[in-house]
Amino acid sequence: MESFDELVVQYQPMIHKIIQTLHIYKNEDEFYQTGLIGLWEASQSFDERKGSFSNYAYTYIKGKMLTQMSKNNQVNERLIHPKEEYWETIEGQESLYLETETIKDYCNGLTEKEAKWVMAMSIGQLSIKELAEREKVSVSAVKQWKSGAIRKLKETKAN
Repeated sequence: MESFDELVVQYQPMIHKIIQTLHIYKNEDEFYQTGLIGLWEASQSFDERKGSFSNYAYTYIKGKMLTQMSKNNQVNERLIHPKEEYWETIEGQESLYLETETIKDYCNGLTEKEAKWVMAMSIGQLSIKELAEREKVSVSAVKQWKSGAIRKLKETKAN
């Protein structure tokens, strides 16, 4: 086998052609380096009995680049948020916090369980049955929380 420097000179056009074929236009230098690494690994693992080196090198380099593209896409999907979506989630969380604080103010004077019912109905949009399942109590217990909360809230409003 030739020295690696000779392989680089010989297979440099192939690496650039693979980059072009895969439509890589961002981070071309990074992918060129990935191609060189693939060429080196191919030269180390090549078995002459199994075919020509140029076919093996092409397949190995292209596979290495495709793997790198896949990893880059996974990182980008996890770390980069589109601007509009990001700001919409921030705004939604802020208004939810304000709603929660406002509703908690209305819950002053209620028992803990009555306040749970108020929060679950207004913020969580849970039904009585869903709240009962979540709190592991009977439906009638949640109905008692509801009636107590409504009675106390009406009294507070009347005063």
